[in-house]
Amino acid sequence: MVPQTSQRPTKNSSKVNLLISAIFHAAIVLALAYFAAREGLLGKQLKKIAVEMVKEEPPPKPKEPEPEKPREEPLPVEKPAVAETPPVETPPPIAAPPPPANAVAAPPPVAPPAAEVPSFVFEGGKAVQSSSDPVALYKSQIEFALHSKWDRPTDMQDDNFIAEIEVSVDRSGRLGDHAWKRSSGDKRWDGSVRQALSATPSISRPPPTNFPPRIIVRFDVQAIAEPALQ
Repeated sequence: MVPQTSQRPTKNSSKVNLLISAIFHAAIVLALAYFAAREGLLGKQLKKIAVEMVKEEPPPKPKEPEPEKPREEPLPVEKPAVAETPPVETPPPIAAPPPPANAVAAPPPVAPPAAEVPSFVFEGGKAVQSSSDPVALYKSQIEFALHSKWDRPTDMQDDNFIAEIEVSVDRSGRLGDHAWKRSSGDKRWDGSVRQALSATPSISRPPPTNFPPRIIVRFDVQAIAEPALQ
């Protein structure tokens, strides 16, 4: 029986040989690279390769400008022809015929004379309002006669004072029988009203036929400020 030989030492020796060969070649490559770098050969070769790569790359082509589009010019618009109107001839002015020699000029219009309105002037010369009612006119005359004789006190606030007196009027225009319907409440102010009644015993003319026998006369600031009726 032949004894079996062990193959393990053969495998180990081949691995060792490969490792030694790889280390040797690596050392040679490193030595060459070292000497090349020292002498500057490697740097020159790298620069040469870089220059050749740059030269080989073609420069980029510039972009061609786009052609301009032609502008569209607007078509000319023809103006419509306007028909010329012929000038209108104005007729010559017609001269007015001369007046006849024997014509007589018409007289200018004459305005009618102004109508005269009768006026009444009462005692005291106070401005009065116009009226056509004889009753209202005569009552206004009585009130005006009494107010013109009234010496109203001016040193007091009497804007709200009012006195109303009923007065009788006979057919001859005589005033009497004074009846107080309303008093102001102030003795001095009412006393001035009594003095005005006493100072006016009658009116200068008789009343109209339909005048009432008794009327009420009002005494206040507003009454003496209002104009009498005419």
